[in-house]
Amino acid sequence: MGIFINSIVPFEQYKDISRTRFFVDKSELIKELLQAVTLDGQQYFCITRPRRFGKTVMANMIGAFFEKAADASFIFDQLRISQYKDYQKHLNQYEVIYIDFNRMPENCTSYDAYIHRISCGLKEDLIRKYPELDLDILKPVWDTLQMVFEKTKDRFVFVMDEWDAVFHKDFIREYDRKKYLKFLRDLLKGQAYVEFAYMTGVLPIAKYSSGS
Repeated sequence: MGIFINSIVPFEQYKDISRTRFFVDKSELIKELLQAVTLDGQQYFCITRPRRFGKTVMANMIGAFFEKAADASFIFDQLRISQYKDYQKHLNQYEVIYIDFNRMPENCTSYDAYIHRISCGLKEDLIRKYPELDLDILKPVWDTLQMVFEKTKDRFVFVMDEWDAVFHKDFIREYDRKKYLKFLRDLLKGQAYVEFAYMTGVLPIAKYSSGS
């Protein structure tokens, strides 16, 4: 387990919320995702809602269901998703990269410091997870993920919470926004190592970019 790859945090947070009196079973969303991926060939999902609409709870649910970090059957066996015929086939069977984009480095005052934490953190997780591959931390993270895929055929589920959080920081300039969108594009678009990507945010990507 790492900070980003198969982190235990989504499982623990979803476990905690599932025990509360006001918990609502929305696990059928997982079935909709799986059908969109397996039947329709969709890979990219961006869920945009106002604040306090439960986006992080849903992101934690998806992370807890798919990732190999912990056996979540005692949670999901009680939920509607357990009635899905391929439930056991997918439960806790994936390498999950979970990124909370609202988290900042200590005393962060620049975009470069912000994205360095994510990029280097991902590469450090990959190096620890795949020590036999002799991965180079100086290479771009997408090249590192590509090498992992070529050597192991491992694909990754990306769960990205509050993808647009950085845009609301005072130190982010227009140039930084363009660099950040390019980072996301290089990380996700057309990459063989992406099983699917689930993103949440307050506003749609189209607000910030006219591209795909």
